[in-house]
Amino acid sequence: MIKSKNHTLSCGVGTAYSFIAMAMIASVVAFIIIVLLKDGAGVLSWHFISTQPDPSALSAANGGILTPIIGTCILTLLGSVISFPFGLATAIYLCFYAKKGAFKVLVESAVDILAGVPTVVIAMFALIIFTLPQFGFLSTLVVGVEGSNKAYGRSFLVAGITMAVMILPFVIKSMTEALKAIPTTYYDASLALGASKWRSISKIILTAATDGLVTGVILGMGRIIGDTAIVWLALGGSIRMTGLQPWYAIQNWISTLQNSGCTLTSYIYYASPVGEGNQFDVAFGASLVLIFIIIVLNIAATMIGRAGAIKRGK
Repeated sequence: MIKSKNHTLSCGVGTAYSFIAMAMIASVVAFIIIVLLKDGAGVLSWHFISTQPDPSALSAANGGILTPIIGTCILTLLGSVISFPFGLATAIYLCFYAKKGAFKVLVESAVDILAGVPTVVIAMFALIIFTLPQFGFLSTLVVGVEGSNKAYGRSFLVAGITMAVMILPFVIKSMTEALKAIPTTYYDASLALGASKWRSISKIILTAATDGLVTGVILGMGRIIGDTAIVWLALGGSIRMTGLQPWYAIQNWISTLQNSGCTLTSYIYYASPVGEGNQFDVAFGASLVLIFIIIVLNIAATMIGRAGAIKRGK
């Protein structure tokens, strides 16, 4: 009887603790959104979203956030596209090809270590590597400075590659879990019917795990959207698109990718008192748009994950 009472008490305490933790997390998120709405909702308008920022951050209120939004989309797309094949290949290797031993442990440890490296360290490493003249095609070569033989090392291409490295361990982990979630009977049945190992993986396992793989990429996109250190060091500090103008002309797309630009996170920094500006409402308005994009991505990831679970009958 005493044991039963203790067990009931411990279950009650655990349940209460879970609800309290959930309420605290939800309250923090709600508080952040309420503050952003209170101080930033007033600047939200079609003009704010559809116009470019003022060239000076000190006059940020005179412009909008069009190019920061587009810059965020470009950088997110580049980072996701670059990381996807490497993340998928590593996940497949760890799930189906790696044998238990030192090398597999080494790969898994490397993934874990990379996940813990601060983004500013990754950005500094990228700055050292991509300023080498051999990588000048990813940005632009420094000209007009006597004795200089370096690349500028800041562009959408450089930042996209750096972002891909940053999110790679998270993409690998998510994809590995997605592949492990597929019942082994799928794989075994395919082999029993005479299919090769690679064909069983590519045609059966990857098809069944599509939802989970997409969810992993979407979660990686969320990390790219919210990062600032890599944007600041690898993309540059310009508030507008640089390169050949108009930047949106098809013939100038390559030039746009090879030059610096702006994202919502760097724009928020510029517009806030922490940066060069003093526009609280503008910074909060841009933050609202950023939060909205992240919320949409998380909802999409949740819906895709649930759809996959339903297909697998879970």
